[in-house]
Amino acid sequence: MAQPRGRLIIICGLPGAGKTTVAVELTEMHKGVRFSPDDWMDAIGINLWDENARAGVERLQWQQAQSILALGGTAIIEWGTWARSERDALREGARSLGAAVELIHMDAPIDVLLDRVTRRGRESPPIDRAMLEDASRSFERPTAEELALYDPPTKAPLP
Repeated sequence: MAQPRGRLIIICGLPGAGKTTVAVELTEMHKGVRFSPDDWMDAIGINLWDENARAGVERLQWQQAQSILALGGTAIIEWGTWARSERDALREGARSLGAAVELIHMDAPIDVLLDRVTRRGRESPPIDRAMLEDASRSFERPTAEELALYDPPTKAPLP
């Protein structure tokens, strides 16, 4: 009997790009588990800017995601994954477990990102335009070559 094949869905993008909205929709569609460090950090009262805590949360979430993938389930990573090397590590780790891997790149103009992060008011101190512009310059947007390394989506996000 063949082992069930899990599916990892990586959602990458800047703050305010719509990652959470799409991740929640995909979680429902796939009956998957969504991993958002912001949610976990908020839940236990950790400042979202605490990079050491974020790294620890992401390590724990990745361990949990790998367990889900090994059981044939769907894990949805909503970390931002700004660097290609981070996305590559997730893809390779999931593939080593026999899982399919999708990448969804979320993008929006700086004005839209700023409006969204301002309205949600989640970060303290708040994200401002200069921070988003710096982040946009740092973000390694997936190229067509990189996107070709991923499996096609089984179900598209809701409009």
